[in-house]
Amino acid sequence: MVLRSCWKSRHKTSSGHVHCWTRPGFAALLWLCLTHLGCGTGAVGETKKVVQKDAEFDVTYNETVTSDNQTIYAFNHTISRNKTEGVRVSVDVMSEGLESPILFVVRQKQAVLSFQVPLILRGLYQRKYPYAHVGRTLCQPPTRAASETQYFFVDVSTLSSLGTHYQLRVSRVDRFTLQTDKKFSFTASPSQPQYFKYVFPDGVDTVIVKVNSEMTFPCSVMSIQDILCPVYDLDNNVAFIGMYQTMTKKGAITVQRKDFPSNSFYVVVVVKTEDEACGGPLRFYPLRPDELIDAGNRSKVIDVVVSPAINSEVYVMGMLFCLGIFLSFYLLTFLVACLENKRMNKRREVLLNPADMSPAETGKTPASPYEYGSFADNGSTLSSEAVTDSATSTDNNYGYMERSLDSVGRSRQESLSSVEEDDYDTLADIDSDKNIVRTKKFLCVSDLARKDKRILSKKYQIYFWNIATIAVFYALPVIQLVITYQTVVNVTGNQDICYYNFLCAHPLGALSAFNNILSNLGYVMLGLLFLLIVLKRDIVHNRALVRNDLNALECGIPKHFGLFYAMGTALMMEGLLSACYHVCPNYTNFQFDTSFMYMIAGLCMLKLYQKRHPDINASAYTAYACLAAVIFFSVLGVVFGRGNTVFWIVFSVIHILATLLLSTQLYYMGRWRLDSGILRRMVYVIYTDCIRQCSGPMYIDRMVLLVMGNIVNWSLAAYGLIERPNDFASYLLAIAICNLLLYFAFYIIMKLRSGERIQCLPVVCILFTAVVWGFALFFFFQGLSTWQKTPAESREHNRDCILLLFFDDHDIWHFLSSIAMFGSFLVLLTMDDDLDTVQRDKIYVF
Repeated sequence: MVLRSCWKSRHKTSSGHVHCWTRPGFAALLWLCLTHLGCGTGAVGETKKVVQKDAEFDVTYNETVTSDNQTIYAFNHTISRNKTEGVRVSVDVMSEGLESPILFVVRQKQAVLSFQVPLILRGLYQRKYPYAHVGRTLCQPPTRAASETQYFFVDVSTLSSLGTHYQLRVSRVDRFTLQTDKKFSFTASPSQPQYFKYVFPDGVDTVIVKVNSEMTFPCSVMSIQDILCPVYDLDNNVAFIGMYQTMTKKGAITVQRKDFPSNSFYVVVVVKTEDEACGGPLRFYPLRPDELIDAGNRSKVIDVVVSPAINSEVYVMGMLFCLGIFLSFYLLTFLVACLENKRMNKRREVLLNPADMSPAETGKTPASPYEYGSFADNGSTLSSEAVTDSATSTDNNYGYMERSLDSVGRSRQESLSSVEEDDYDTLADIDSDKNIVRTKKFLCVSDLARKDKRILSKKYQIYFWNIATIAVFYALPVIQLVITYQTVVNVTGNQDICYYNFLCAHPLGALSAFNNILSNLGYVMLGLLFLLIVLKRDIVHNRALVRNDLNALECGIPKHFGLFYAMGTALMMEGLLSACYHVCPNYTNFQFDTSFMYMIAGLCMLKLYQKRHPDINASAYTAYACLAAVIFFSVLGVVFGRGNTVFWIVFSVIHILATLLLSTQLYYMGRWRLDSGILRRMVYVIYTDCIRQCSGPMYIDRMVLLVMGNIVNWSLAAYGLIERPNDFASYLLAIAICNLLLYFAFYIIMKLRSGERIQCLPVVCILFTAVVWGFALFFFFQGLSTWQKTPAESREHNRDCILLLFFDDHDIWHFLSSIAMFGSFLVLLTMDDDLDTVQRDKIYVF
């Protein structure tokens, strides 16, 4: 038997083969191993021929390999510290129906790369895809020397006894290093991944790597990896290290110098074997477990551009811009307050020092009480606290103030003698009186403001304390959870966990998208400003009550500020939780962004109803229980609602039943009972009012509102049942907003229809808020990302920053929506200021 063992030698024979030699002792040892232990590449008595060749770059080698021979190709190349050249190995197997694959092993100075051809890549459900053409880029270890010659070897072997023909080509990749702001195009496939090196230039600490393609499919993965060997560039291992994300047409990753000690990194692009991860169709299930599936042509042309990201000056400018916008509202509020105070001081002086001329001398007659209270202001922005803070309580111009303050004070003290609201509700005669009063055809505010003011104030203050408690218990676990999300993203490098706008996601510290978090500052600052405005009004009103001011005691809409405090707190919490959501936006935590939106919509509707129904408005416990049920259904819809017909049927039925129950409660002002006799009473009403005699509804205005409300809600329920939208949380929010807008429009129309007017300040707030809401919704519907799709599909909607190179469309939505919500709250706070000098028995309920 002849034994050949090849060792590296720089002396070539005329045929190009390397001299082979053996040492006697070593040959004897190998002979013993082969004959007695059965080790080696062949069976006992067989010869394994190993041939080493000195090979050259850019030369195609056509060879045949069997189990009896092994070929080693020896390459050498010079690498420089200042210049990096890539080396790529390409292999084609020409034979079909191979008994065994060919194994290629590339041995380098600091790394070993091995792969078989045909290359078998696995998909879902153990699908197997063979690839006969394989191309791999060799890892280039860094060198400390200015210039160094390195050797690497390509070993080719197989266990197949039949001859297998292959082609091998090793070439240099001249454009291996990416240049800043220069687009580079290349082609990749599952068996031919590509990666390139990028070196941070001086003065640049952050770059954004953008990868684009005109082709949606095949699905691909882009990865950012450190300059280390090995490089993970196959579908089954690309997620092992670094940062990565799936992509169809767009992909972008922001890279910071501090994360890469070598000041450089690899941009790796891998085409996946299947498209399911990018929302594409799923291939059929193989009939046999070991069946090989032809993957077809999965080549993809890709462009990559590495651009410098923003510097620290842009961060500072963005933060100053954000603070400046919302601090300007504080300044504007202060100026308006100063002007209002100055104007009221002048009015107070006029009222305390009336003109010497009598009404007869002026040719005018004193105005009637209602006219003076309602219209004498002539469009001024006189607020409730300004009126009640004046010294007009002793002025005889108000005809309805002829009673002495002593009698008013005594009656007020008597009304305050009860410390519990239920003290008189439990009496049968009082209950009968309620039925008489609340079922009148035309109600005034005085009919529904009979309860003790102190008790009602305490009742409505519970709204604030409850929402403050809810906020603490809700926010703490939310903050903990999103910190965990961000930590997982940073540790695993999986960029598919969070649905950012990757083309405008500016990191700061551990946060991946600081700009999306910063833009929520407006909710917090404007919510706090609204609380300060409400606090000021509350203090002035309480001072007026202490002085027994008749305007505060007998006139205007009853002042209860608990719901306003709750609304301001909800706006602040919306900002905090929206910021938490944008730490890592995805479908599992979208409820963080919407929960307090439901709260705000519900509290605004309750406040509108409370204005003219203070005695019968829902308690805080009932209101928050209903809102909790809404959030509960929101969670169920997000988890189970996607395409689930049973869920949508159940929800639609509950939605319609809740609409009917609420309509009945509002129509009868709470004077009805849900018990075993409800069906009998319904039949009786239908018989008497519709069959026996056709009579119209007693409360026409209420009926119009409720009919419109039922039409809207039934239509929304039908839409949900038919279309079954994927974004259930937004669908639920749309229901709340539609009902709020309907009730608000009804309130404004009925206010004007009743002969009341809207003062200048509320009109300005309404117009300003409507315009801001319009622009806000425009930016909201731009849709820069969506968790209703796969992360790769969501990135197709990503767009560049549009404001100060720092904020995107969704950030502008945050700015404008926070301003619009603040304006909406001001409308609710001020739109009934014209009634502050009108007796409550002249203010209609609708």
